[in-house]
Amino acid sequence: MSTVAGKYINPLTDFGFKKLFGTEPNKDLLIDFLNQILPRRHQIMDMTYSKNEQLGLAELDRKAIFDLYCIGQSGERFIVEVQKAKQNYFRDRSVYYASFPIQEQAKKGDWDFKQDPVYTVGILDFTFDDHKEDEELLHLIELKNQRCEVFYDKLKFIYIELPKFKKAQEDLNSQFEKWLYVFRHLSELQDRPQQLQDRIFQKLFEAAEIAKFTPEEREAYEESLKYYRDIKNVVDTSREEGVLEGLEKKTLEFAKKMKEKKEPIEKIMEYTGLSREDIEKL
Repeated sequence: MSTVAGKYINPLTDFGFKKLFGTEPNKDLLIDFLNQILPRRHQIMDMTYSKNEQLGLAELDRKAIFDLYCIGQSGERFIVEVQKAKQNYFRDRSVYYASFPIQEQAKKGDWDFKQDPVYTVGILDFTFDDHKEDEELLHLIELKNQRCEVFYDKLKFIYIELPKFKKAQEDLNSQFEKWLYVFRHLSELQDRPQQLQDRIFQKLFEAAEIAKFTPEEREAYEESLKYYRDIKNVVDTSREEGVLEGLEKKTLEFAKKMKEKKEPIEKIMEYTGLSREDIEKL
């Protein structure tokens, strides 16, 4: 039985995000979104997609699997990820992932160590515990010195806490707010809102319409939507119960189901926040 009831896909699912933003024909959607949050000097004119699996320098080193990994026309690197639930050491993981596009710029022989900028963009379907009372939903993190002066301007982390965005259609004032509305509400829409009639969003709606999917795409989306709903259910149930033990138990059960379906350990780690060692013990 189909689990899909809406007209448009959920862009926070793995399939939905990569369908809309991770394909060459739709890269102008990603470019438009990123340009709303990037500094003016790093506005993107064009980009290419790179492989999203990054291996360590040695054979036994850990690897990283990004949702999207892109290189701008001027050499800037962009890691773009959707994070569906809180994860232990999320910030540590972000820094670790950013180290891969830094390392890959190393050149053999004489090299002056000049680097192209690296951006990590996280679209978060949760709020940080230490920012719950803060209305600010867009966070830009840079390396600064003790006087809060930028020490190194080529490494930036940009996080968006989606749950904090509460605006209705009629209150959308900027392109950035329109994109936030799309991430939060696309899968609930049956019609195209008047505020989202410009070309870029018309293309988005065309790409997101489930009725136009092939049977294989629809099946892949249904599977991705099921994972998304399962992990959301784990989080919501545990929040209602207010019991950490309940969250841990349900997370382990969810991880076990994913492992039984032969999902990659890196993907299970991303969805559950569990360590590799915990997953291997299941």
